[in-house]
Amino acid sequence: MRLSDVLSKPPKDNYIQIEGFLQNKKGTVGQKVDLSVGEVMLNYYCAHCEDLRTFSSRGKLSCIFVNTRIISIDCVLTCGCGASVQVWFLVESSGEITSQNPQVRIIRRSERLPDTVKINFTRYGEFSILLDKAEQAYREELGAGAIVYLRKVFEKITIQTANAIGIEYAKYEGGNPKNFSDLLKKVDEQCHIIPKEFSSDGYKLFRELSGVVHGEYDEALGLSKFEPLHRLVIGILENVRISAELEEAKKTLGWCEDGEKL
Repeated sequence: MRLSDVLSKPPKDNYIQIEGFLQNKKGTVGQKVDLSVGEVMLNYYCAHCEDLRTFSSRGKLSCIFVNTRIISIDCVLTCGCGASVQVWFLVESSGEITSQNPQVRIIRRSERLPDTVKINFTRYGEFSILLDKAEQAYREELGAGAIVYLRKVFEKITIQTANAIGIEYAKYEGGNPKNFSDLLKKVDEQCHIIPKEFSSDGYKLFRELSGVVHGEYDEALGLSKFEPLHRLVIGILENVRISAELEEAKKTLGWCEDGEKL
């Protein structure tokens, strides 16, 4: 495995052994070295192409030694249409990074995205913007901020669904949690927005997300809980999206509510 293979995947906590790429280098602080480690490839949604595309690095990468175990790598990844993303990696080795077969991991990855490039696919409409902000906060190690954006997604999809089906409710929008509990119960009873896999834990998810707002999480705890909480929130969005697509398909076929054709 080469360094580019590690850089082309989401950061992980465990170290991965790769081919040596800095052998015979001193590794002095600030030393800059050109690298021959293959192409870095990451997926982003490109607004120009209107699709999820693979952005690739061009030419040789270079790194700067932070110390003998950590290097900083800056690169520009481009789409076939010319759109580009600036990406920065901080890579750590379990020992000397100049060894023959170092074991490395990404301890930080940060992107600077133009308006035409997004982290998340636009299948979630306006929620993709909030999900992007959550992902970026997470990658910047802002655990509390990342969770706050996920909570906002959960609130908005619940409120929008309630408005769409005409449910009357006490004004919520970041207000009394009891009002949200009542609203979520009414919405889920009619529309089943919570996936069946955790249908009885919808409000429990909201309480977990709300722990940040009420100061129950520190940054480290927010980071550790982000990925599972993110997956559950995505599950709700997927559930709502699929339900809407199925309803549209039924209308197209001219089916009645009881399943019979008109």
